[in-house]
Amino acid sequence: MKSTISTETLHGQPVIQVRTAEGAEATVSLFGGQVLHWQAAAGRPWLYLSDQAVFDARTAIRGGAPVCFPQFAAHGPLPRHGLVRTRPWRLIDQREVDGQVMLTLGIDSDDTSLSLWPYLFSLELTVNIGGNRLDMELEVTNTGADALEFTAALHTYLRVGEVELAEVHGLKGLHYTDQCDGGARKTDPMPMLQIDDPIDRIYHDVRRPMVLDDGGRALQIDQENFTDVVIWNPWEAGAAALADMPDKDFRRMLCIEAAAVKTPITLAADAQWWGRQSLLVGG
Repeated sequence: MKSTISTETLHGQPVIQVRTAEGAEATVSLFGGQVLHWQAAAGRPWLYLSDQAVFDARTAIRGGAPVCFPQFAAHGPLPRHGLVRTRPWRLIDQREVDGQVMLTLGIDSDDTSLSLWPYLFSLELTVNIGGNRLDMELEVTNTGADALEFTAALHTYLRVGEVELAEVHGLKGLHYTDQCDGGARKTDPMPMLQIDDPIDRIYHDVRRPMVLDDGGRALQIDQENFTDVVIWNPWEAGAAALADMPDKDFRRMLCIEAAAVKTPITLAADAQWWGRQSLLVGG
């Protein structure tokens, strides 16, 4: 059996649908360059996508794995999470190698981005879908004559059965910034993280894999070159304030995001940077 790759529409917006030879599935939106759906072969979906997500080619899509660049969240003067999650990307390449499907999407600076951020850039997002893993690699190239500085993230929404029963392992001893406590710097003393309140933490200098235990099914989460990890859940009041998320869906999701926030990345002219997040079922 061969893998299939097709261009479809989802709520009127263009997406790339993938089914690998082993039975893994993925949906990648050309709006925002965003993975919306992924499940391993013979598994259940691992990415959360809100039933109330807006597909109007203007509004950021709530769920999946949005690309944040050149600014994470409100850590700077630009629109929240930057300039590329609400713009069309293009498909550069698609191929199958040893039963795995690789898609490469791209976006470049233009007059709109330059009016808000006066730097020339080119981004590529390479998505690799295997039988039991998903790899997302963001590559940034400075195509201008001046150095530029940016923060970035893969804002990955993971689907869980019940967030209060989920456990995140691998964060013990790490320093983090607590956005729910005025940006206070803290250290996580616990062998596992459990969620029972709003959480918005930026863990720093993350160098080892994490494991999300979702009621008995496990997902290993690893990253390269992204030095921070964001853990976010808006909880009940926060979800109710979001027009594009059902009020109770805070129980069905947990964001575990590969990020570069604490120390912005500086790129000289013609220089490149890349960062990767890998999700492995059964880790």
